[in-house]
Amino acid sequence: MKSIFAVLAVTLTLGATMAQAEEAAKTEAAPEAAGPLSFNVSLTSDYRYRGISQSRLKPALQGGADYAAANGFYIGTWASTIKWIKDAPYNGGANVEIDVYGGYKTEIASGLTLDVGALTYVYPSNDLPTSANTTEIYGALSYGPVTAKYSHSVTNLFGTADSKGSGYLDVSATFDVGGGFTVVPHVGYQKVKNNSAGSYTDYSLTLNKDYAGFTFGAAVVGTNTDAYVGGPDAKNLGKDSLVVSVKKTF
Repeated sequence: MKSIFAVLAVTLTLGATMAQAEEAAKTEAAPEAAGPLSFNVSLTSDYRYRGISQSRLKPALQGGADYAAANGFYIGTWASTIKWIKDAPYNGGANVEIDVYGGYKTEIASGLTLDVGALTYVYPSNDLPTSANTTEIYGALSYGPVTAKYSHSVTNLFGTADSKGSGYLDVSATFDVGGGFTVVPHVGYQKVKNNSAGSYTDYSLTLNKDYAGFTFGAAVVGTNTDAYVGGPDAKNLGKDSLVVSVKKTF
């Protein structure tokens, strides 16, 4: 079994629409916004980030805002309810995650898009020995339906001491299968620097449906690691599960 501290430390959560993307809410298809400023709100049966539950396999409420300028620059914020910091062995104080991000996206060749930026995860009052607050820089290339992305931590990673320089590499694709349905396969690998026991692979397959102004999603999500937390009522936060969600963008 993987180290509980190592596995918990790499849990997070985001689901924002661009970088969160690649993960959870971030890979979800959503209707195009009418202008440069958009907002989103969602409810999910389990907040999974990089395959591991941030909400102890329970529902989470999420929402965010994005501004995308015509010149390719963008900024945004996103937040979700969480439970992992309150779980043993951390027993910290934070029950919400707030993400702030910004970057630049442009087409560098016909059909090839580059997206670079930075993302900070903030856990107010997390009061852990090593702060859970984390900043990553990222770069992604998209061609057709496929996106490959690498995220690199410039701080310690989600409460793991001496883990600055950790990296997450993932590949995802979005296939429009008609009738308002999209299929999104995803696979990623989280490497934790100086802590090989915390490194693992995650995977998911998501089906989204746009209907009546909402995006409904159903995803099979899992990892190749065990992440048991919660003391005597321990739950495996990395187990294979079906996650359903509904999202509104306006």
